[in-house]
Amino acid sequence: MIRQAKGKTPRRPPPKKPHSNQKDPVGVYCRVRPLGAEDNECCIEVISSSTIQLHAPEGFKTNRNGEYKETQYSFKKVFGVSVSQKELFEHVAKPLVDDLIHGKNGLLFTYGVTGSGKTFTMTGSPGHGGLLPRSLDMIFNSIGTYQAKRYIFKTDDKNGMEVQNEVDALLERQRRENNLPVPKTPSSRQKLDPEIADMIKPEEAYKAVGVDEDSSYSVFVSYIEIYNNYIYDLLEETQEDAIKPKPPQSKILREDQNHNMYVAGCMEIEVKSAEEAFQVFWRGQKKRKVANTCLNRESSRSHSVLIIKLAQAPLDADGDKILQDKNQVTVSQLCLVDLAGSERTGRTGAEGTRIREAGNINQSLLNLRTCIEILRENQMCGTNRMVPYRDSKVTHLFKNYFDGEGKVKMIVCVNPKADDYEETLLVMRFAEMTQEVEVARPVDRPICGFTPGRRHRNQAFKEELSRKLEERGGPVDRDVPSVISHLVLNLPPLPSSELTDPHDDITLPRLIEALQNRHRIRQMMIDEYSKAAHTMKSMLQELDCNLNSNNNFIHEQNGKLAEKDKIIQNNKAEIERLDKKTKMQEHKIDILQKTAKIYEDDKRSLQQELETREQRLQRELSDKRRMEQRMHGVVTDTQLKWEKECDRRVNAKQLEMQNKLWVKDEKLKQLKAIVTESKTSGRPDPPQRQTQPKRPSREERLPAKRSASPSPLPTATPVRPLHRRSRSAGGEKWVDHKPSSSMDLGTVLQPVIPNAIQVSAPSEKALSKCDRYVLTHQEVASDGEIQTKLIKGEVIKTRGGGQAVQFTDIETLKQELTTVPSRKRKSSEGKPSNGDQTDGAWTDVETRCSVAMEMRAGSNMGPGYEHHGITKRRKP
Repeated sequence: MIRQAKGKTPRRPPPKKPHSNQKDPVGVYCRVRPLGAEDNECCIEVISSSTIQLHAPEGFKTNRNGEYKETQYSFKKVFGVSVSQKELFEHVAKPLVDDLIHGKNGLLFTYGVTGSGKTFTMTGSPGHGGLLPRSLDMIFNSIGTYQAKRYIFKTDDKNGMEVQNEVDALLERQRRENNLPVPKTPSSRQKLDPEIADMIKPEEAYKAVGVDEDSSYSVFVSYIEIYNNYIYDLLEETQEDAIKPKPPQSKILREDQNHNMYVAGCMEIEVKSAEEAFQVFWRGQKKRKVANTCLNRESSRSHSVLIIKLAQAPLDADGDKILQDKNQVTVSQLCLVDLAGSERTGRTGAEGTRIREAGNINQSLLNLRTCIEILRENQMCGTNRMVPYRDSKVTHLFKNYFDGEGKVKMIVCVNPKADDYEETLLVMRFAEMTQEVEVARPVDRPICGFTPGRRHRNQAFKEELSRKLEERGGPVDRDVPSVISHLVLNLPPLPSSELTDPHDDITLPRLIEALQNRHRIRQMMIDEYSKAAHTMKSMLQELDCNLNSNNNFIHEQNGKLAEKDKIIQNNKAEIERLDKKTKMQEHKIDILQKTAKIYEDDKRSLQQELETREQRLQRELSDKRRMEQRMHGVVTDTQLKWEKECDRRVNAKQLEMQNKLWVKDEKLKQLKAIVTESKTSGRPDPPQRQTQPKRPSREERLPAKRSASPSPLPTATPVRPLHRRSRSAGGEKWVDHKPSSSMDLGTVLQPVIPNAIQVSAPSEKALSKCDRYVLTHQEVASDGEIQTKLIKGEVIKTRGGGQAVQFTDIETLKQELTTVPSRKRKSSEGKPSNGDQTDGAWTDVETRCSVAMEMRAGSNMGPGYEHHGITKRRKP
């Protein structure tokens, strides 16, 4: 049996959104608030309409040489202290409201240090309305006559929008008014709060251009705050309990089917006027977290977000009713964000809860800065780093805007006082970096295929119909008897009934006929009306019966509904429990994700450090090995050099000392000869002796302290038997290597090698030209004399292209002195003469000088050639 492979659940494809290749940079504006009365020093100067300059305050040195550093920053537009709220709205918020009415999203947020005027810029004061009330006023001035009835547009729980007909909308309104305990939304006719009254002057009102008249609009507002990285609904109505107040329930972020982020469970209130919308905003504003600090009397402790949703749907082909198609509904939103100011706890004097609030505020602003930095790096450097939107609720909520879902604008509010210089400097750097981030331009919404101008034609048709009905006797909405009487009046007119002649037989019959005709028509109408009334009566009776049966059925259904209600309540309780559990698990997941991220960062940093250390260790090991090899080579070369130098110096010293000893020996010999000659001249000749006493050798005659080496034993020079003569005189080419330290002994017989290249040190060039090699080497023999060795060899080419020498033969040249009988006694005297010549005969200097020998290296035979010099006779 073949088991089928289990297929994977296909992943939900992302919605196909029209892609826009055009991008716009984030619009960053700067607004400078007036300097306070208690502040004397100003650190900001407005240079032009787009540039400001920061001056370091007195006592704040920014350079090493002690000079003041001035920095300039450029913005899209700079608003000085004299700029009004109206001018600020016209340049910054008005384009976003125009885009909202034309179906495009927008994000506007204020950023700055605490006490820099962000809340005033966003909200304003009576007579000086901020960006928020002016935006609401412009929206309703533009769509006021094109608004749909309340509850025609209905929001769902998944960030979507549905369209209802007028009957369902009426039922929805009655249900909410009768069943829900929530009070009615304040109407624009009610008296406004004096704190928010007269925010905008009538002459400062704006209206959008190019509003689609063939669409119906509806406005929804929601107001939330992000406090300690938790989201709270400021419009949520909670039951106040004075004994045990219930803390507000935090909301969570979810993603809809179009991958847009929204706050789940947040109240969205439909408003029909700017006053009503601002009243709803002010109701939530009173719940916002504010506190008194050393720098601001009413410091915002949370980020507030007012979300304005504009739902619009086209009219049908007749231009009378809204098209009942959910796909044709366009929802655009404008987010007005008042960020809490960054602050330093050392300056604000915060303690306890205030410190925790300040830490969360600074952390969320830091996450916003990190997201902007990574977006800028990805766009400028072409990288694909993940933007950490989920690290903060602020960035997670507005991630779609930075991904190309709408325009993004930021107002940087600054306080020119000198105490805020350092914080203002950081704000300026962040603003400068934000301007380099580009956001994809939103595309225009698709146009429906209906004919434009439908609403206007429908209104013209209704006006003309009403006029015609009025001309014919009144409107069409009268009751049935009046309609019947109106129809009776429209019966055929009576003929002329004037009688001029008593015998007129035509007029009366014609009148009677007309009256009978009118009577017949009226009777027919009355019969039809009676039939219709009878039919209606029977229908009413039938409906009454049906109503009774329906009442019974409804009663039964109510019982079932009660049971279902219990089940629903149990399910709601279970859902609430699961929601709490889900939130807890999400919170744990967030904590684990943060912990995992910290561990990943630590692991990455440790791995990088380990790799760096391993690379450094490998480099050090390779350097150490190279140094060891280099030092080993240097030590070896130095050792060889000094060994050669020591050998050369020892040999030279030995030769010098031997020469000195030889000179002294010669002097002693001459002195001895003179003394001996003077003695023998006065004596008679001694009788002839058969044997001459042996004369001691030079080593025996010299004192022990003058001996350079012990007396050598008589040895024979080894000669290789039956060896051919040296090939030195052959036709081969030789390398004659004679070191520069060789001494000239002045002998008669010298080695002569033809076709030889004489060198003092062998080289590769010389060896490559020859096939034989001879080395002249001098050393001191055991008898104290210098002997010369000719070390011969063959030059062999190696595989690497070089040359090598293989030594094959050694020739030894040795110099000896022979003895003179008349001057020196042989060492063999006093011993029996056996006719053999002993070694003592060669110890005399004259004998050695008068005899020369030639032999082969390594031969055991005697000298091959022996030459004896003639002893010079002395005069008696």
